[in-house]
Amino acid sequence: MAALTAAAVVGSTGLVGSLILSNIIAHDAYKPVHTITRRAPKTSSPNLNCIVDTDTTKWASALSALSPAPRILFSALGTTRAAAGGIENQWKIDHDLNIELAKAAKDAGVKTLVFISSSGTRYPGVSTLSPYAKMKNGVEDAIRELGFDHAVILKPGMILGEREQSRFAEGIFQKVVRGMGRVHAGLQNAVGQEAEVIARAAIKAAQLAEGGHAPDKYWVVEASEILNLGKSLDDAAGAGAGAGQEKA
Repeated sequence: MAALTAAAVVGSTGLVGSLILSNIIAHDAYKPVHTITRRAPKTSSPNLNCIVDTDTTKWASALSALSPAPRILFSALGTTRAAAGGIENQWKIDHDLNIELAKAAKDAGVKTLVFISSSGTRYPGVSTLSPYAKMKNGVEDAIRELGFDHAVILKPGMILGEREQSRFAEGIFQKVVRGMGRVHAGLQNAVGQEAEVIARAAIKAAQLAEGGHAPDKYWVVEASEILNLGKSLDDAAGAGAGAGQEKA
């Protein structure tokens, strides 16, 4: 029997993170699946080890103490300026906490880290003027410097899907993007990607990296590649069996 892979997900109650969690639990290759969260996710499973703690300053130590230690960490952790109560508080979550967890993951022996970032953050001007871009770029740079065996950075465009807490402006933009898709699928795909596709792409990318098939140790996955990866993930439970064992 192929060895099982312990995995962890942070940001598992958000739009993309919740779908990563539900998809990865459906695959027999991953056991157990850990998550650290401020509130319990909707997904439940005998294979799920859920740590609920509203004090995010304890998350890094909780990650370090997970047993069995995860081989893969998926981070879809993030908030909005409005939800956080300002850019300073958003920075503490999107930037500081993500980096703190990445460091804890490295120290705990995590081999593959998959981070959901955002497209366009490296464009000239944007990277230096946008606080949001600075947050995402800072996390990406820290992950690169930590030197994981494999690091995967997914950079989707507009994330399409229904959130638990609706965002008025985002809802309007999603309708516009979906309208573009009715004209031509390529128009929608160039601007936004479905959350389900992004989640599946994250899992597929981790499988490829763990199997020694990633194009680079530090792999940046742009929107067009996200679509291809998301569509290529096998729906059959257990399709990722053996993904935790790197080829010689």
